[in-house]
Amino acid sequence: MDSVKFELPQPIVDLIDQVSTYVSQPWFIYQVLIIGSSYVAAHLLAKFVEKRLERRVREIKGHPHLLRHLVVILRRTNWVLYVVLLGGVLVLMRNLTWPSRSYLIYVALLLALAWLVLAVVSRAIHSRTISQVVAVSIWIYVAVSIFDLNQTLADFLDGLAFSVGEMRISALLILKAVVLMSISLWVATSIGNYLDGRLHRAEELTPSLRVLIGKVLKFLLVLLAAVVVLSALGIDLTAFAVFSGAVGVGVGFGLRAVVSNFICGIIILLDRSIKPGDTISLDETFGWIRELRARFVSVVTRDGREYLIPNEDFITREVINWSFSDQMVRLDVNFGVSYEADPHQVTALAIEAAASVDRVVPSKAPVCWMTDFGESSLDFVLRFWISDPQNGLTNIRGKVLLAMWDTFKAHGIAIPYPHREIIMRTPVRLSGTAADPPDPE
Repeated sequence: MDSVKFELPQPIVDLIDQVSTYVSQPWFIYQVLIIGSSYVAAHLLAKFVEKRLERRVREIKGHPHLLRHLVVILRRTNWVLYVVLLGGVLVLMRNLTWPSRSYLIYVALLLALAWLVLAVVSRAIHSRTISQVVAVSIWIYVAVSIFDLNQTLADFLDGLAFSVGEMRISALLILKAVVLMSISLWVATSIGNYLDGRLHRAEELTPSLRVLIGKVLKFLLVLLAAVVVLSALGIDLTAFAVFSGAVGVGVGFGLRAVVSNFICGIIILLDRSIKPGDTISLDETFGWIRELRARFVSVVTRDGREYLIPNEDFITREVINWSFSDQMVRLDVNFGVSYEADPHQVTALAIEAAASVDRVVPSKAPVCWMTDFGESSLDFVLRFWISDPQNGLTNIRGKVLLAMWDTFKAHGIAIPYPHREIIMRTPVRLSGTAADPPDPE
């Protein structure tokens, strides 16, 4: 079987020959030593300089953004000093000898300066992993540009290709797609987050409408970014017809719940049945809505737990929204007093006790009604209003009950115990009592 020979492009072969010739010269060794010694000197000097500069930077008050950028630069003091040392050496050698004898130092200076700039600028990306990937990718591109290998590398990557039907997919096309898609999605997401932040500060819009508009804008921006990138790459969008059909089959089988929750989330935002800040009850869950997402609703309870409830549950199940139309909520407290108490006095005292609790709304006065003649008590219901259900319901009921207890105790009104009367149909003999006749001797 014939062996397969892999041949490098001619420009790369010529570059290898030039590098081999350059490396064999004595000045190459001198430049390598200068670059290495400058690197070591910059790192040793940075340990001394960084401590002194850090104390000065920490003294800056009232400018948090400036302080954050200065700290980022301070953490790279070694690279700053390295660039300064290489720049000084390059200027000195350009004035003392031929430029060709300092070419390697010039390349090292450009690469070090590019890495320093990218390391600082990439900190704008919050994800550390993504920022490092972006910095390394751009640095490689800069390095290729310095050696003037852009076209050569592009031709090489374009040669690594395969065909799918009428579409030709090369390594160059995939690389362009990844780079352009990453940049466009980052830009679209940044613009979407900026617009979403502006919408959340628009007081004339309701909370639900803010969330809906924000999500629609983000979705449209991401979709627009994808379409622009695909068009820029020259990809026919009709080629995705088969893919869209496969996605439709997947939705029908495995993604039904995901799509259902997404559609229910849009319905919730449109009908404004719930919104961030509302106090809701769903089965045993009582809390307030922190955030509306595409798939679920975040509900925070009084004990600090955060429940991620699917949007579909808010459509198909019974939900109590304590603050749907307004924040006013009426609560009932049932209680009973002794038959010896005056019901008119009990009603007045219960209203007075409820009104003394700070969370009870004074504009809607509490009311108290007698509801029944119970087995061992006169039964009443006390009704009062609150305007902050998100602060809890059980605790306000407890405060009202304690206020009633103190008031009733101060006025001598008793809370009765259950009374039971037992009637014996047959005589009962009690043993061990004085009424028992003496035992015969």
